[in-house]
Amino acid sequence: MNEANPTGKIVIDARFSGYTFPNFLDPIKKRAAEFEKAHPRYRIDVSSSYFQNLAEDISRDTWEGRPPTMASYYSGATQLARDTLTREGRPLFTSVEKAIGGRTEILGHPVVLGDVVDAGRHFYTIDGTFAAMPVTLSTMQMYTNTTLLRAAGVEEVPRTWQEIDAACEAVAKLEDGPSHAISWANDGKFFQQMMAHQGALLTDNDNGRTGRATRVDLRSPEMVAYVMWWARLHRDGHYLHTGKLEDWAGSSKAFADQQVVFRFSSSFEAPYMVRAGQENGFEVAVTPTPYNGDIPFAGNWIGGDAMWLADGLDEETRDGALAFMQYLNSPRNAAEWHKVYGSAPVTNAAAALLESEGWFDEHPYHRVAVDQLNMTTGAPGGQGAMLGHFAQIQHAMMYALEDIMALGADPAERWARAAAEADRLLDDYGTHCLATGPRPAHCLLIDS
Repeated sequence: MNEANPTGKIVIDARFSGYTFPNFLDPIKKRAAEFEKAHPRYRIDVSSSYFQNLAEDISRDTWEGRPPTMASYYSGATQLARDTLTREGRPLFTSVEKAIGGRTEILGHPVVLGDVVDAGRHFYTIDGTFAAMPVTLSTMQMYTNTTLLRAAGVEEVPRTWQEIDAACEAVAKLEDGPSHAISWANDGKFFQQMMAHQGALLTDNDNGRTGRATRVDLRSPEMVAYVMWWARLHRDGHYLHTGKLEDWAGSSKAFADQQVVFRFSSSFEAPYMVRAGQENGFEVAVTPTPYNGDIPFAGNWIGGDAMWLADGLDEETRDGALAFMQYLNSPRNAAEWHKVYGSAPVTNAAAALLESEGWFDEHPYHRVAVDQLNMTTGAPGGQGAMLGHFAQIQHAMMYALEDIMALGADPAERWARAAAEADRLLDDYGTHCLATGPRPAHCLLIDS
């Protein structure tokens, strides 16, 4: 697929999801240059597409005869990676674990796939094989203004929904206190997080891991419990509704301005939330998002990206790509990547290195994501789902909550409509997106 070019070098076309972080790929390009120096026969061509466009770009390029050697897909686009086809109608990507074939090193680079933290391994184990190599990991956390919380007479940061309820009532009684107690963006990731916490399946076939998801269930008791809890917090005046979908900036500003005590957001935001407290004169605690205290904790939503390997490569190209994946995730390189961008360490060895060097002692808020991901169990529902039209299905949920909060729609009736829309969307994916030939554009949407 990627043969030696006229200079005699073996070219690895390495595509990565691009994000809005400045110079996001610079560390990866540096690693590529180091790899080329160690292996002069190889050239690593690092390129990127904005993460929401990556699936469509790769599908088009593959159909035009220019498939990548390897590509990193956002976690929410896992099903799109699985469903991308070659011009011959075969799946573009193969299992990384199968390609490694039990080897302990490739081109002199130790294989680190077996050391990936359990949360990453569970998420990317599909049909019994470790399908893709994580390169970044994240999850959702809660940020708490403990200065205001203590002023309200609450000494411990809440860990469950029930404890959040009690803390919100205490905050509401504060004289000259904030207008609301809690806020988070109306975003699909929080539906996934709260389902994973409860170990609840969103789809059949073990959330799409032991077979293609053919049914999506927004009517489960666990999903309804989360929706009704959220709606109650809003109805009772505790939840700050900013009036916008996916309004991460709005909830961030509310927290920095001390308009709320609690905020849910990505683990990537930990240093920024802690800094907001320092700059505005309040202490910040970083903890896992609260879970339903009536149900044992099972897992976490997984964010970040994983590297997929093209199938049908010649042996030298295949091994070059696999070796580069291992090199990117060597303990030192993974630890440095974490320091630059805040991704949770992908391997246990990287986390241990950061711990031994005192990094987590100096930056304790970064340790929280490590510990939280290590709480993830192997329960199928604790891993988050993979399914077609996931972006559109998440938006169906988000629009329903927006109508409940902004328009006063009846929660039960409006959520039932969202569940019916989710059923229709998954059926549409099966009808229009699984035929041979190029995938229609609406089948390749990726949500943040």
